[in-house]
Amino acid sequence: MRTRTQSRPARLLALAGALVLLLPLLAACSGDGADTDGVIRLRFQSLAWQKESVDATKALVTEWNATHPAIQVQYVQGSWDTVHDQLLTAFEGGEAPDIIHDASDDLADFAYGGYLAELNGLLPERLKRDIPARSWETATFGTGVYGVPFLQEPRVLIANTELLMSSGVRVPTVEQPWSWAEFGQVTKKLSGHGRYGVAWPLKEPVSVTLNLGLGAGGRLFARDTGGKAKVEFTAGDAVVPATIGTQVNIDRSAARSTLGMGGSDTLPGFFGGEYAMVPLGFSYRQQIARQAPPGFAWTVLPAPAGSAGLDQGVSPQTLSVAEDSPHKKEAAAFIDFVLSPAHMVRLARGDWMLPTGTEALKDPALHTTDDGWATGTALAPYLRPAPAQSVRGYPEWKDKVATPALQEYYSGAIDMVELRKRLVQDGNRVLARYQR
Repeated sequence: MRTRTQSRPARLLALAGALVLLLPLLAACSGDGADTDGVIRLRFQSLAWQKESVDATKALVTEWNATHPAIQVQYVQGSWDTVHDQLLTAFEGGEAPDIIHDASDDLADFAYGGYLAELNGLLPERLKRDIPARSWETATFGTGVYGVPFLQEPRVLIANTELLMSSGVRVPTVEQPWSWAEFGQVTKKLSGHGRYGVAWPLKEPVSVTLNLGLGAGGRLFARDTGGKAKVEFTAGDAVVPATIGTQVNIDRSAARSTLGMGGSDTLPGFFGGEYAMVPLGFSYRQQIARQAPPGFAWTVLPAPAGSAGLDQGVSPQTLSVAEDSPHKKEAAAFIDFVLSPAHMVRLARGDWMLPTGTEALKDPALHTTDDGWATGTALAPYLRPAPAQSVRGYPEWKDKVATPALQEYYSGAIDMVELRKRLVQDGNRVLARYQR
């Protein structure tokens, strides 16, 4: 979903051409926020994409506009696929939206680059108290907060209920999850007769490996005494890749054919009984609920736990304010409105994700067993900032080093020794260029 961040000189050359193409579009969807008629106009770029999510977001904008005639918000549709480069072009061209929907792992360069407003003095105490400190950490860079984290998504196991129950394996719960070793044994038992115990969709292997690795005691990134980030590959970091590599290449309990797939690509095979389980983000339940054939029973299980329990990394969706916005106070007031507990629940249910707010998480609708809501909500206390959250140069490290290295490892082309060498040695050369 993210694209590599270029150096500033290279960026400017690329942006010159991009601005020629994008300025007409930006002008078409933007006003200058001028108050010529006494009305403040704000642009809100949303990345909502599922129909329920788009509908919920647009409804909140309509409700705000109906009750705030002097501060009107224009909904602008963005895309997760292009948001990083699109925002970078808009920032450089002075055409950024006032209110920006993004993800916390995309904010570092924008925050350090001075493109986003620091929010500590703009947000009301209610909102600050409602969102836990661990969530605020995901949008904190240096000493400032540059985004409000509001939706988060644990990774879970989606299992074929019939295959799971007929196998006789112990069914895990949040209170008693599988260990990674037990998970490996379970997938072997669920395999055979043309079926795999698990399908790992690893088109984007880095976030899966790093975020699940937190529970196994992995961190991968550390900081030296001078505060500079570096890559370290410990025994905890090896647990998740070793488990997956063993399932694919030794036990044959994981389907090799799914390694290059996205999550949605695995669903036909899952519905057809080719895989007993698929590790997916929590929001994939929406597609499963809509697309599963009649009579297909599925259940949501917690991901395996390691030395750090059920901890896993997340990069919440965020709302930020552009530094160049002439109406930062009004933009922050709109964010506060959109993220009231009741509204946060509406957005979470529309996106089939979890709210970050403690009051919203108490809503009974998020504790029902229907579609696995209760399991996901029970995982909320274990969600931590993704390991690479504040590492400058991470997008390039991910694209140039980690993604190809992990893809080769999972396919069996290289071993763990070579994987460690590439992630650490090649990775630290990349990070060093961002921290001179």
